Amino acid sequence: MDASLRALRKDPRLAALIKKHGRPNILRDMGYFQSLVRSIIYQQVTGLAAAAIMTRFVALFPTSSFPTPKQVHEKSVEELRNAGLSGKKASYIKDLALKFSDGTIREQELGTMSTPDILEHLVQVKGVGVWTVHMFMIFTLGRLDVLPVGDLGVRKGMQVVYKLRELPTAQKMEQLAKPWRQHASVAAWYMWRVADDNKLKKPVVVESKNARTNTTSNISKSSNRTSKKRTH
Repeated sequence: MDASLRALRKDPRLAALIKKHGRPNILRDMGYFQSLVRSIIYQQVTGLAAAAIMTRFVALFPTSSFPTPKQVHEKSVEELRNAGLSGKKASYIKDLALKFSDGTIREQELGTMSTPDILEHLVQVKGVGVWTVHMFMIFTLGRLDVLPVGDLGVRKGMQVVYKLRELPTAQKMEQLAKPWRQHASVAAWYMWRVADDNKLKKPVVVESKNARTNTTSNISKSSNRTSKKRTH
């Protein structure tokens, strides 16, 4: 993290953000399965609503602080819906639990896989797209080089910081990020702060294999709470 902050401070615009918002703490203290369940629950809903659903979901398993994949897979979709999940989200979480249980998702290898390999590996799960994997890599694996080009808050933050007339495309974001590309996760945290300062609070976006953009306000809220998405 110190190396990332030193690299980002070379850009006066980012140096000002670091001075204003301080040192980020973006890691969540949770396991891989729990983190991905949480990401699915938080898709397309407000942070407060998602937190309530998450609490009710955990309450379905009173014998553990958080259920195992096997415990989740043994629940029916209807039982999971009792927590307030939509039918689709319940089926996504059951698919995630199945793939963790049967070894399709190689949990023990995730921490050592390359970023492209993690992306390819996790999008096998229904309801898990690029945005969810990016959030997982930033907030759970602690990868420093992730630039979430589909995240509206990061796009809006870069638009403000770099004084762009329009929201940047993925290509434009990559171009702007070149000087600090290996520290993009940390830069993204500051872009979320900028987006919040500019009153960007509306959750937007769809998480799927075909439409892989998503809302940022949930992740930013999570990052503040553990910092922290705050969600972001």
